[in-house]
Amino acid sequence: MRIAMGLAYDGSQFCGWQSQPSLCGVQDALEAAIKNIAGQSVRVHAAGRTDTGVHALTQVVHFDTEVVRPVSAWVRGVNAFLSPAVRVEWSCVVDEGFHARFSAFSRSYQYLLYNAPVASALMANKAGWFHLPLNFDAMCEAAAYLLGEHDFSAFRASECQAKSPVRNMTEATVRKIDDYFIFDFSANAFLQHQVRNMVGALIYIGKGAHPPEYIKALLQNKDRTLSPPTFSPAGLYLTGVGYDQKWALPIKPEHGLKILV
Repeated sequence: MRIAMGLAYDGSQFCGWQSQPSLCGVQDALEAAIKNIAGQSVRVHAAGRTDTGVHALTQVVHFDTEVVRPVSAWVRGVNAFLSPAVRVEWSCVVDEGFHARFSAFSRSYQYLLYNAPVASALMANKAGWFHLPLNFDAMCEAAAYLLGEHDFSAFRASECQAKSPVRNMTEATVRKIDDYFIFDFSANAFLQHQVRNMVGALIYIGKGAHPPEYIKALLQNKDRTLSPPTFSPAGLYLTGVGYDQKWALPIKPEHGLKILV
């Protein structure tokens, strides 16, 4: 049978989602915990591979097993063998045609940025930080250029293995709450480091280094070497994964990072 799960995790405790020889990935921790309940090894597949230091409020995974267990075992039982930095929030049996990655039609990310002269001690691993004042209106105007279908090569990591750099961005907005900026992005899928690279470019615009039209120029040039450096992973959160209702997944509505600020 195929089991789907919803996860949340603190990415600062891991070297990313993907399994590593040193067993430092979220995938390694989850597979080991599931093995304790299933009594056999499983391979877990995720909706998206978050990088080192990146968090998840809503990560969706699936695995196959011949073992029958009550839903509570796949939630509370598995959590008993996980560190407090990872939680299984729900679990359900799904049709074998479901795939956590390939059945998803959208992903949503948020980036939380603390904008103040001195970095936050309490949010050191939970938010990015920039010390100079940022122009909110300029960043909002710039973010709008990211909407729609584009070749996002200018925001793609050099080691990205995606077959195509074309993505359809359905949301790209900036919000400000006190000393925090929240960047919201939704697309059919994302390239490696794409969100962190887009945030880095928006921050450069916010500090006055470039006009808002800089984003449009980067998209047109399709050259990563012309873009600002990749920004810190600390403030990046996977906040939602979209699936057809036919899969009947008990995914909570996206709650966003306002719970943190």
